[in-house]
Amino acid sequence: MKKADIQFLQELCETPSPTGYEWPAAELLRKRLKKTADTIETSVMGSVHATLKGTENGPSVMIAGHIDEIGLIVKYIDDNGFVYFDALGGVDAAILPGIRVNLYATGKGTGGAKDPTKLRGLIGRKPIHLIEADERKNVTPLEKLFIDFGLSGEKAKEMIRIGDCMTFGVGFEQFGDGFAVSRGFDDKMGAFIATLVLEEVKKAGGAKGDVIVAGTVQEEIGLRGATTSTFLLDPDICLCVEVGHAIDYPGVEKSRYGNLVAGKGPIISRGPNINPVFFERLIDAAEAAKAPYQVDAAPRGTGTDANAMQLTRGGKTTALISIPLRYMHTPNETLKIEDLDSAVKMITRFILDLDSEVDWTPGW
Repeated sequence: MKKADIQFLQELCETPSPTGYEWPAAELLRKRLKKTADTIETSVMGSVHATLKGTENGPSVMIAGHIDEIGLIVKYIDDNGFVYFDALGGVDAAILPGIRVNLYATGKGTGGAKDPTKLRGLIGRKPIHLIEADERKNVTPLEKLFIDFGLSGEKAKEMIRIGDCMTFGVGFEQFGDGFAVSRGFDDKMGAFIATLVLEEVKKAGGAKGDVIVAGTVQEEIGLRGATTSTFLLDPDICLCVEVGHAIDYPGVEKSRYGNLVAGKGPIISRGPNINPVFFERLIDAAEAAKAPYQVDAAPRGTGTDANAMQLTRGGKTTALISIPLRYMHTPNETLKIEDLDSAVKMITRFILDLDSEVDWTPGW
C-alpha cells in the first residue's frame, strides 16, 4: 500500500468521531473524496455520500463504511472536577480503569462546538492496595468510574459541558510483520477501503453504473446512518465493508466462531443477510483479482450496516466484506495492512465486471 494511503488511514483513525459527533472525520473524508467523485453530499444525519457517475445505464452500487467510533459522553462533573460518564456504543468497562482519554471540550475558554479544545484525562480507580480482596474479583461498572483531567472543580465545570464527547487517548502505529494497531479501525477502515475502491474504479475508466461511497454515521447505536442513507440514495446494490473477528489468538474457540485469520484475506459473509448471487459474484471477483479471501457463516442478521441496508424499502441486494480484526472495541484494534489491499482489489474487480444483465433473485 502506498505511503500516502497509509497516512490517510492514520489521519482518519486519529480524527475524533464518536457516535453522534462524526463531523471531523466526515470533513476529512470529503476532502479526500472530492479529488475523485463527481458529486459529494452530506445528509442531515451527517453521513457523507460521494458519487462517481456511471458511463452507461448500469446498476448503481453503494459501498458503505461507518465513520463513527465508540467513545464516552460526559454525564456529571463533581465539585472537585472529576467527570462521570456513559458509553457511546459498546464499551467494555473491564478495559477502562487506568487508560487515557481525550475529551473535546466545548465550554467557556474553548473554541466551542465548532472548534473544541482537546483535554487529556485518565480514567481513575482505587489502586489495588486500597481495594478489598472480594472487590478485586469484580469488574468496576461504568457508573463507579471517573475521569481525572487535572483541573479544579471550577475550571472543569467552566470548560467541560454535559454531553461533551471523548475518545480513547491512543493513535495509529505499525508493528510486527505487517500489522497495524489503532482505535477506530471499526469502522473508519471500511470508509478508507471504499474511498480507495472509488479511486481505482475511476483510474480504470469508471463503472457502467454509479458508484457511491457512503461514510455512514451512528452505526454503533443501531445502524442509523445506513438506514437513512440507503433509503435516501436508493441504490440497486449495497456492499457493506466492515471489520470482523479474527479468531487467531488464544482463548477463542474456532469450532464456535470459525477459523478467521489476520493476513489470510478479507472475510466474505454467507447467510440470510447476504444475497446468494452477490456472494458468488464476490467469490468470482476475488479469484479473478487473485486476492485471498475467507468465508464466514452468518446465520442471522449480521449486526452491521448490511442488516439495515438489506431491509430498506422493498429489500436490497446486499453483501458484507469484513477485515479480520483482533481486539475489537478496545483501544488496540489490530489488523494486517495486506488484507486492506486485498479488499480493494476484490471490490474493484466486482464493480468493473458488473452490468445490468445480472439476475439477483435468489434461486438454487
